[in-house]
Amino acid sequence: MSHSDIKAVATWLREARSVFVLTGAGISTESGIPDFRGPEGVWTKDPEAERTATIQHYMSNRDHRIQSWANRTNSAMQTAEPNAGHMALSNLAEKGKLDLLVTQNIDGLHHAAGTPPESIIEIHGTVLEYACLGCGDRGPIEVMLERVRNGDEDPHCESCGGLIKSATISFGQALVAADLEKAQAAASNCDLFLAIGTSLTVYPVAALPEIALQCGAQLIILNAQETPYDGRATVLLRGGIGETLPRIVELV
Repeated sequence: MSHSDIKAVATWLREARSVFVLTGAGISTESGIPDFRGPEGVWTKDPEAERTATIQHYMSNRDHRIQSWANRTNSAMQTAEPNAGHMALSNLAEKGKLDLLVTQNIDGLHHAAGTPPESIIEIHGTVLEYACLGCGDRGPIEVMLERVRNGDEDPHCESCGGLIKSATISFGQALVAADLEKAQAAASNCDLFLAIGTSLTVYPVAALPEIALQCGAQLIILNAQETPYDGRATVLLRGGIGETLPRIVELV
């Protein structure tokens, strides 16, 4: 990664008409949250964890639900704080150069960093809230975590008796249609697409850069590992996100 690449990306951001940012797990690793598919990723180390990350498995296996809630009470996501990468994107929004930020992350750190909520789509939901799979009731996840700590190993909805899970979208659950449509429309309208800390392998989100490319946008990729889109990127950056993004945004 050269300084000329940093300067070039900053110039394109400054001159862009519409900027789309897509973030994945890689932007949160510096906040102490492990990624999924990297060399030290959760699913790399334990492939069985990925196989069980389906809504069907969650609903049918009480032991799995009990373990999931127990894990959540000690999860790094409950205490993690935004890092320099999150803050850089918040600063980019302050400069008026971020039209939409779509994140595959469920940790809420873009909100915590101060990026305007109206500019964020949490396409895979959030771990900071719970959701009832029966009536749709939602609320702060801490309400359920407190029940778990008090001995309710597998909390059910007090209103309808339905299963409760974090307000995240598991494999087998549909994305929120309005969120996906908004993301697709923004990708087709942008002239600069930044993919940050994402493997670009999970669909339908991984199709967003394809939409942008087909509509003439430049693609910038900042990721530690290879992605299927590397050969089509205008600039490919391999540096640490928490170091590289602030350097770029400072020059915008």
